[in-house]
Amino acid sequence: MRHFGSTCSALLLWTTFALPLGEEAPLRGFTAEASRIEREWEAKFRAIPRPDSLREYMKRLAARPQHLGSAYGRNNAEWLRDKFRSWGLDASIETFDVLFPTPKERVLELTGATHFIAKLQEPVIPTDPTTSQREEQLPTYNAYSIDGDVTAPLVFVNYGIPADYEQLEKMGVSVKGAIVIAKYGQSWRGIKPKLAAEKGAIGCIIYSDPHDDGYHAGDVYPKGAYRPKGGVQRGSVMDMPLRAGDPLTPNVGATATAKRLELSQVETLTKIPVLPISYEDAQPLLSAIDGRVAPESWQGGLPITYHVGPGPAQVHLKLQFNWNRVPLYDVIIRIPGTTAANEWIVRGNHRDGWVNGASDPISGQIALMEEARALAALLKQGWQPKRTIIYAAWDGEEEGLIGSTEWAEQHAEDLRQHAAVYINTDASGRGYLGMGGSHSLQRFINGVAKDITDPETNLSAWKRLQFRNIVDAPSGPARSSLRSTTDLRIEALGSGSDFTPFLQHLGIASLNLGFGGEGGDGSYHSIYDDVALFTRFSDTSFTYGRALAQTVGTAVMRLADADILPFEFQGQVDTYGRYLDEIHQLVETKRERADEVNRELAEGVLSAVSDPREPNTLPAKVGAVPYLNLSALENGVAALRASARRFETAFDKASIRTIAGLAELNADLTQTERALTSDRGLPRRPWYQHLLYAPGFYTGYGVKTIPGVREAIEQGNWSEAEEEAVRVGAALTKEAKLLDTAAARLESGAQ
Repeated sequence: MRHFGSTCSALLLWTTFALPLGEEAPLRGFTAEASRIEREWEAKFRAIPRPDSLREYMKRLAARPQHLGSAYGRNNAEWLRDKFRSWGLDASIETFDVLFPTPKERVLELTGATHFIAKLQEPVIPTDPTTSQREEQLPTYNAYSIDGDVTAPLVFVNYGIPADYEQLEKMGVSVKGAIVIAKYGQSWRGIKPKLAAEKGAIGCIIYSDPHDDGYHAGDVYPKGAYRPKGGVQRGSVMDMPLRAGDPLTPNVGATATAKRLELSQVETLTKIPVLPISYEDAQPLLSAIDGRVAPESWQGGLPITYHVGPGPAQVHLKLQFNWNRVPLYDVIIRIPGTTAANEWIVRGNHRDGWVNGASDPISGQIALMEEARALAALLKQGWQPKRTIIYAAWDGEEEGLIGSTEWAEQHAEDLRQHAAVYINTDASGRGYLGMGGSHSLQRFINGVAKDITDPETNLSAWKRLQFRNIVDAPSGPARSSLRSTTDLRIEALGSGSDFTPFLQHLGIASLNLGFGGEGGDGSYHSIYDDVALFTRFSDTSFTYGRALAQTVGTAVMRLADADILPFEFQGQVDTYGRYLDEIHQLVETKRERADEVNRELAEGVLSAVSDPREPNTLPAKVGAVPYLNLSALENGVAALRASARRFETAFDKASIRTIAGLAELNADLTQTERALTSDRGLPRRPWYQHLLYAPGFYTGYGVKTIPGVREAIEQGNWSEAEEEAVRVGAALTKEAKLLDTAAARLESGAQ
């Protein structure tokens, strides 16, 4: 569902101690001898994955459309289970029963003097045989749109994000009673109908503009990797910022006997009908819009002048769906641990696509398979992990992270008690290693990246990423910092893939990894995301698939084998300190913006309105931004900083062999991420329980850090911002106390 490609930047330096020439520092959490043995096993592991194996897996798994509920999807689940078993692994299928609507009727047409009926079908590419598998392909649609039959003027809303509606309000354009047409991009697709409905629209159309992933970006398929004129991006529009998973079974696994909501009770369906279309179908619609010319920054890649509207174009949009329940098949593999078997390392990738899904998700799934095959080979050679390892091939991710969420909800208590880390991958390609996740794992995954060879440059994956970041750095000081850094910052996680239920619902420290940044992305969620395109334009030699298997498998082994879980908290708290600084800056920006709006109102640049309840107008005056008491949050950061420093000092001095209560120490470390959660969850969305990371309420995939405070400030809810600051401060203090307990255990084993 989600691709890597954003740039990581510098982190703080950390100190290394001098070692004898040629001797490597012990891996974090290992004794010197255990570290030497671990590195030997890891080297054996990294020699096993083979590009040819990855290629063959992809040909098999992506041979036919394999979406949730499809015959080939079930066939793939059974094939995967049997494949894992053939390698000697304990593999099984867990089945859930979930809501999955599919189209019954789709109509989109221009009415009036100019009549046009949208094709709503992607054209076959004669040289690409899988594009002709019509009888098995899902139609082009957005899952979890409501049924609807509406006719109204059309309004162009650019990307349909909050800033675009602010611009429309300045232009005096309302979408109330209209159908909006929005570009894909700049936010998750589900935000577009959500915002449109809040602004009073009665329907939503989303199209892929050629400026973003079509001919403006590069040659289109089959000549190049970008979206052809008839290509359409399918996708879910479930309101995932409220919660993920099966819409009918909130907070419980969707087993056959689970209590279910009535369809009328479901909160995560859209409020208006929504349909995705190609830029070929979009051009006649956009051409029929008149009114004010859209701002220059809104102009797209089509050979027309983009107008805002409304109208005079009248559009008829009719959608009806089959609201069926279908079986979902998660493939689960267990490798039992030895001395710490009750601590779990969970690793997952989804296996379902919107159509054939060679890139999304099979490019990640085949890496998971090679990891499992390699670990199975090591088991036969005598390797045994201390911790239990669970591998998972999730189903139903594309529709709303359903397979991972239902499994996590079904096993929630066991996961809260036993899961130490979750590692996720998704679509992966060629280029740079993307690293995102819990910042207590930042130093750990930097260390792994330094041990992985980049296939194109023969540098380490870490060094190649560092060089790219230096080139992209905005200033000389930033470049200098990157040249001298030991750890690169990892991204905070929003949503868009299967880490969400583990990190943000259950509070399990998580990582999301993948290669990308080179090659086009125009096949996303279309019939063109298949083996033919992937092998021509993406990871053509499958060497980056091997690198991904090497990266994640090394991480899994290192986490499973460490005597002490290799978490590190000084980088974490420094990151949280940056988030606090950003919140202070957000308040100042909000204050400056309020002053600017009030000045423009006074000067007549903006017009005051008579009815401030009207959703598409500015209020007569913007209220002043008050002083915010964020002291509880500031104190929480300070407490965690002191405890992280104490923990690191104790960690450096401790002898693993003499620590009393090693199991209790690891249990404390596992709970540090849980400490950052709240049973109450976030305001108005209690399923999201992590107080530091969440998908934004109006960004979807995009992360909001310290979301309760940040989003309250963005919405001008000052009392809620202060209340949330107290809650986050308490969570940070709770984590600090856990670290103090862990530090005391380490101090008991000081050398």
